[in-house]
Amino acid sequence: MAFEDMTTETKWVVKIGSSLLTNNGRGLDHTALDRWVDDVAGLRRVGMEIVVVSSGAVAEGISRLGWRNRPDDIPSLQAAAAVGQMGLMQAYEASFRRRGICAAQVLLTHEDFASRQRYLNVQATLRKLAQMGAAPIINENDTVSTQEIRFGDNDTLAALVANMIAADRLVILTDQLGLFSGDPRTESGAELIRQASAEDDSLLDIAGSAGKLGRGGMLSKVKAARMFALSGGITTIASGRIEGGLGQIRSGLAVGTELHPGQQRLLECKQWLAGQLITHGTLVLDAEAARAVAQHGQSILPDGVLHVRGNFDRDAVIQITDPNERALAKGLSNYSAREMNRMVGRGASAAHVVRKDQGITELVHHANIVLELYNGRM
Repeated sequence: MAFEDMTTETKWVVKIGSSLLTNNGRGLDHTALDRWVDDVAGLRRVGMEIVVVSSGAVAEGISRLGWRNRPDDIPSLQAAAAVGQMGLMQAYEASFRRRGICAAQVLLTHEDFASRQRYLNVQATLRKLAQMGAAPIINENDTVSTQEIRFGDNDTLAALVANMIAADRLVILTDQLGLFSGDPRTESGAELIRQASAEDDSLLDIAGSAGKLGRGGMLSKVKAARMFALSGGITTIASGRIEGGLGQIRSGLAVGTELHPGQQRLLECKQWLAGQLITHGTLVLDAEAARAVAQHGQSILPDGVLHVRGNFDRDAVIQITDPNERALAKGLSNYSAREMNRMVGRGASAAHVVRKDQGITELVHHANIVLELYNGRM
């Protein structure tokens, strides 16, 4: 069985998980890392641009510190990340250097995506590194990230990066052969899913739970594929233990699970908004306004708002819900929470009282609204 020809693809994001990099927690697997770097170098020789998103800092730190179990408290995890990141990047730098490639460390937090300006700065940096021929190695900056603002797993980070650089494909290397119809560790009849739509809700139901060493699992990989599908990208979930696996994927061989995008696409500016994990307030809409947003993507006017929750400023990312406070969308606010509370229930003309010089009548304009991805099942 073969997948479609991929030789026209020029830009990939490759994510490598903790269990692979640390040989299931026994310490950094230098032999395996060299094999993946060989694969990346081979793809670069045929003109491809490869960005690596690498887990493993916390797991490597745990190993170096001699801890038997992964800690639960944030300070210990941050300390482990600080220790482990040294060894992780030393290994990547040495391996790429032996192949004549300059490696570049890029540590990101959610704030780098939450701020539009910082987002554009990271995008420009990655573009410049590509022009220079350097190999970016991206990881979440676990040393400073807190539970409230972290990505949750590097699968999500990889999808956000893939959207940011307009990649053709996201390749998620894991310790499983791909996505199965059930848990292959406990169900003897579970079959490998070769191809599917990223929009298929049943994939969320069959995806596995989080692994022991990393924060992700098969569920996070499916969610990452759905996020990347919004820019029309294809995701491959495959085993990182296959010799020459990346080259096989590019050749079109049936390696792992391939998840295709559906019909829904977002403009680049809305991709950024869809990727926001943190919101700063909530607009609760009445039933009529909620239908207008959900079915027609209409702007939000003061008359359609039941409640304004939170204390946010203008241009903040906010949650938009129906009367039962079920999430409908995210949007950029034209007004602060204080201003909105003065306007709600007074009609659209109230907006002119606050910002009549700009003629803005909408609390949130339709161009700055993104529906919750796939009925909120992200």
